[in-house]
Amino acid sequence: MEDKLSEVKKILSKYNQEHLIQFYSELTGKQKSDLLNQILKIDFEEILNLYEESKLEVLNSTENIEPLDYSIKANFSKSEKKQLTSIGVKAIKSGKVGVITLAGGQGSRLGFSGPKGTFSLDTTPRKSLFEILCDYLKKYATRYNVNIPWYIMTSTNNYFDTISFFEQNNFFEYGRNNIIFFVQDNMPIVDINGKLVLSEIYKVNLASNGNGNLFSALRKANLIKDMEQKKLQWLFVGGIDNVLLDPLDPIFIGHTINSKFEIGSKTLFKENPSDISWVFARKNNRPAIADCENFTEEISKLTDGKGKYLYREKNMLAHIFSLKAITKMANIKFPYHRAFRKNAFVNFEGMKEVPEKPNIYKFEQFVFDAFSYFNNIALLRVNADEEFAPIKDFTSIYNPEVAAQRYEELILNS
Repeated sequence: MEDKLSEVKKILSKYNQEHLIQFYSELTGKQKSDLLNQILKIDFEEILNLYEESKLEVLNSTENIEPLDYSIKANFSKSEKKQLTSIGVKAIKSGKVGVITLAGGQGSRLGFSGPKGTFSLDTTPRKSLFEILCDYLKKYATRYNVNIPWYIMTSTNNYFDTISFFEQNNFFEYGRNNIIFFVQDNMPIVDINGKLVLSEIYKVNLASNGNGNLFSALRKANLIKDMEQKKLQWLFVGGIDNVLLDPLDPIFIGHTINSKFEIGSKTLFKENPSDISWVFARKNNRPAIADCENFTEEISKLTDGKGKYLYREKNMLAHIFSLKAITKMANIKFPYHRAFRKNAFVNFEGMKEVPEKPNIYKFEQFVFDAFSYFNNIALLRVNADEEFAPIKDFTSIYNPEVAAQRYEELILNS
């Protein structure tokens, strides 16, 4: 262990991170070993380069922005809905569609200890977010007599708790073999001075590196080969917290397949032109989600001359990728985005401290960065009242009470 400690000291000295072993003498033998092994696995060059690059001011110009075409679900005629539904149902029935759920988050913003997917909605009967999503899958599996593979991406923090929850609930009678769990990668978090942070005196604080890690995580878990063996052609990708999100909406699947594009996404209309929510646009002649902080209200109000807005389609984390597209993205290194967050840390006295305001930088990859690697994307605007009821926290409009009410009205009692 002395040789390993010597190696760690050299690395930490090189990157000015010696504080990570300041409590080393107080640790047990196992804690010392775990800390040294963890430090040796960290790519300090990468994380500190990200920190330095993120300090540079980035001007988000709208010069290279052009509109992306989109369809509006509510405007489809009966014959169009019938045609698209038929295409989607055919793909589902033939076993060509699988579902990927992004479920790496914890329920901390809900005052809940555990994976967010295990949070129960106050419905009659009570249902967890995982069970609500599973109910959608069971409906289609029963209706079309088909096995629909369900891939669930967890974080290292909630992987075992998630599996345990499914085991306790007998996998919601969906079939253990139909549910595949895999883990996304982590990145160290850094403070405002570029110092890595300890979560315990024997552990460097790591955080999940964002939903854009999906493609790489699938490859590392050998699940792309699994998808090929199952003869899947399309994978729906969505978050765990939207209780109205139908992962196998035949119209959406049919619309994407009919477009001949490799990727598709559901969108929501941005009601307020001054809202700075990111929107879909064509950037540098490729599909993208554009940061609207530099959008003027005039840009948000632009139409095609027939009343159709050009830059008002918001992301709702509901995407479809062809298996070919996922395979392509699995070997591409995604950019990182910096987020300023509040996070507990071990101070220089070795005590756990909970800050009152944001204190660390977290670096994340986003799924939507995949869009720029394709020529086009099939966008389908849906009605937020019918398809969007996420659970974020107790203080916003996206709270458990509202979600439970809308889920009961639109799903349980429909």
